[in-house]
Amino acid sequence: MISPKERIMDVTMVLFASQGYNSTGINQIISEANVAKASFYQHFKSKEDLCVAFLNARHVYWFNELDNFIRDRKDMKSKILSSFDYLVYMNSKENFRGCSFLNILSEIPADNLKILNVIQDHKKDLRDFFSNLIAEEGLSDHIYMLFESSIIESQMFKSNELIEKSKVIVNSLIG
Repeated sequence: MISPKERIMDVTMVLFASQGYNSTGINQIISEANVAKASFYQHFKSKEDLCVAFLNARHVYWFNELDNFIRDRKDMKSKILSSFDYLVYMNSKENFRGCSFLNILSEIPADNLKILNVIQDHKKDLRDFFSNLIAEEGLSDHIYMLFESSIIESQMFKSNELIEKSKVIVNSLIG
């Protein structure tokens, strides 16, 4: 039997992805997780705190999946190109749902720094991921921007076409 906190997180992972942050209410989460309201608030003081926990869990999951996906690649170029293949894999696995972080960013008020900071940290870690692979300053940022735009465009058009085009660009940039 999984704990109430785990049930809340499991339900939140599904609902935030399928309905969005703003359209998902605490009462729905409590009901679908089959927990008491008091139990929910024992673990999460607010929906905002739940969102932070969701984003932190998603961050760990996403980077673990990426690391597993590129682990067998030996050189920097193949690791980078495989990271774009990872987007194709995630699009297939999650039906082009896009970036959980950017999806929530579009739903929160600009002054919600608690959630914004978690989103910014995730994107900094992604930028650092490319910087750690590519020593050449500027090139890693260029590839990061291609990666980010590939996520957004593939979500918007429900297509991997621009991911594949980005891979061609990356291949020519790295040489």
